[in-house]
Amino acid sequence: MTITTTVGIPEGWPATEAQALAVQDELRARVVLDEPGPEPGTGHVTGVDVAYDDERDVVAAAAVVLDAATLRVVAEATAVGRISFPYVPGLLAFREIPAVLAALAALDREPGLVVCDGYGLAHPRRFGLASHLGVLTGLPAVGVAKNPFTFTHDDPAAPRGSVAPLLADGREEVGRALRTRDGVKPVFVSVGHRVTLDNACAHTLALTPSYRLPETTRRADALCRRALREATDPTLRRTTDPTRKA
Repeated sequence: MTITTTVGIPEGWPATEAQALAVQDELRARVVLDEPGPEPGTGHVTGVDVAYDDERDVVAAAAVVLDAATLRVVAEATAVGRISFPYVPGLLAFREIPAVLAALAALDREPGLVVCDGYGLAHPRRFGLASHLGVLTGLPAVGVAKNPFTFTHDDPAAPRGSVAPLLADGREEVGRALRTRDGVKPVFVSVGHRVTLDNACAHTLALTPSYRLPETTRRADALCRRALREATDPTLRRTTDPTRKA
């Protein structure tokens, strides 16, 4: 069963780039980097993702909880609302977090580790969505991105599980390029909050038994896209009841 909720822009939410940068500076100091995080294959792991319709000023977020041992979906929720911040590279979290928080809050069980389709420390100001979300919720969080943003890396060896450091200025390791399928383009893993980089990579491998991207990301991506279609096309809305069959 999918739980859907409607979310507004929070009172006091940053409205300018300067305000958002100030929030990043304040919250970045709260990131916890010295906890190992949960063991892969234990408890719950939750994927979050967001889809937009900028023309209609609509954002839809999804949170999908998997049993970490079986990768079976055990809960899911969506949230739909207005886009809360303009598009500014490096500040995308401010467009996404209100809806993502609402989707997480609507879940009927604990999320466990949160996996974001984006970045944590692998961010120009070392505070991407995974870090921002982890600090605000207190949950362990990692970022698994499809591209390396502005950072450099060597090509990992071809076998699944091979890694190469993701480097800022050629020297600071902010994440890792991780090969999740033999000979397939890597994903880019970074710590968000309360997880080590080694553990973040181990979780990512556990979540990619068959595809390049984690099952958490694949499921959340499909769900938020569906929620966006239903929110913007009245013919697809099956019911006005906020609780409905998936």
